Amino acid sequence: MRKTLSIAVKEFRQIARDRRTLLILLFVPVFFLLLYGYALTFDIRNIPLAVQDHDRSREGREVISAFVNSGYFDFVGDVPNGAAIERRLDEGSARAVLVIPAGFGRDVRAARPTRVQLLVNGDNANTATTVVGYAVGLVGAVSVRYEAAARRLPAAPQARGAGPAPAPAGPLLRAETRVWYNPELRSTLFLVPGLIAYIAMLISVVSTAVSIVREKEVGTMEQVRMAPVGPLSYVVGKTVPFLIVSFGTSVAIVVASMLLFELPMRGSWGLLLASIALFLVGALALGVFISTVAQSQQVAFQIAALVSLLPTLILSGFIFPISSMPPALQAVTYVVPARYFLVVLRGVMLKGVGAVVLWPELAALAVFALAILLFASFRLGREWSVGR
Repeated sequence: MRKTLSIAVKEFRQIARDRRTLLILLFVPVFFLLLYGYALTFDIRNIPLAVQDHDRSREGREVISAFVNSGYFDFVGDVPNGAAIERRLDEGSARAVLVIPAGFGRDVRAARPTRVQLLVNGDNANTATTVVGYAVGLVGAVSVRYEAAARRLPAAPQARGAGPAPAPAGPLLRAETRVWYNPELRSTLFLVPGLIAYIAMLISVVSTAVSIVREKEVGTMEQVRMAPVGPLSYVVGKTVPFLIVSFGTSVAIVVASMLLFELPMRGSWGLLLASIALFLVGALALGVFISTVAQSQQVAFQIAALVSLLPTLILSGFIFPISSMPPALQAVTYVVPARYFLVVLRGVMLKGVGAVVLWPELAALAVFALAILLFASFRLGREWSVGR
C-alpha cells in the first residue's frame, strides 16, 4: 500500500508540474459541457421574419402578432415587393417572409376560407422544416379563434324554406408554405456544404501543424533558424505547397458532391474558387500558429481538433442554427471562419447569388486569413529569437 501511495503522490506532483495535462483534465470537460449544453439544441428560436402585408387590416395584424409573440420568430421589417423578398432571403437577413393577401380581413369577417403565405429559406433543410411546422401550428391556432368568433356571429337572413348556411369545409385559415432554394427539403443539400467546410478545415489545419512540429521533433527546425530566412517567408513557403494540395482536394470534393449527391451549382465558379482559397489560407495559417505552441505531433493534433474541428462542426451553423444559441456563444462564432464560408458555399451553390450579396462574408474570410498569417509569423519570429 505504501508503494502504491508513493506512486500516486509522485503522479500528483507530475500532473501539477505539467500545466497542459492539468488544463486538459480541469478545463476541457467544463468547456465541452458548456459548449455542447448550449450549442447542441434542436429548438429553433429567434427566426428572422419579414412581413409583406397587402391588407393592412386588424385581422392581418393579429396573424403577424401571433408569429412574433410566439417566441419563435423575430420581426425584422416590412418588405414592399417581390424584389425585396428575394433580397432578404438571399442575404439571409430573413429566414421566412409572411405574406398577408389583399382582402384577408374582409374574408375573415365574412367567415370565408382564406389563407396566408409563408416563404421559407430552404438552404438549411432542418431549420426550414421546423419553421414550416411552427407556421402551420400558429396559423392553425389563429384559425381556431376565427372559427369560434364566426360561430358567435348572428346568422344572415335566409330565403323562405332554406336551411342554415353551410359551415365552410375545413379550417377557416390555412398556411400556404413555399420553400425556396431547396423545395424538396433534401437534407443532402444542407449537409454536404457543411461537410465540404469540415473536411477542408481538417486537412488544412492538421497537415500544416503536424508538418512543422515534425521538423521540431527531428531537429531540422534548428537548421531553418540559422538560415537567412525570415518568419514570414518561412510561413508563406510552408503554406503554399499545402495550399495547392488542399485546394485541389477541396475542388475535387465539390465536384464529387455535385456528381454523387446532386449538389447544384447555381452561381459563379470563380467566386466559389476564390472563397475556397481564402478559407484555406486562413486554415493553413491557423495550423502554422498551432505548430508554434505545440512541441509534439500528438499535442498539435489535439490542439487542432480543439480549436478548429469542433468549432467548425458546432459553432459554424453547420448543424445547429446560430440564432438559437445564447448571445455569449453567438459572439464566439464570429471568430469561426467556417461560419462565413458556409454562407458563401450555400449562397453560391444553392442560391446563385454573387459577391454583391456575399461581400461581408468574403471580407471576413480575408481579414481572418491575413490576421492569422501575420500572427503566426509574429509568434514564430519570437520563438526563433528565443531559440537563437
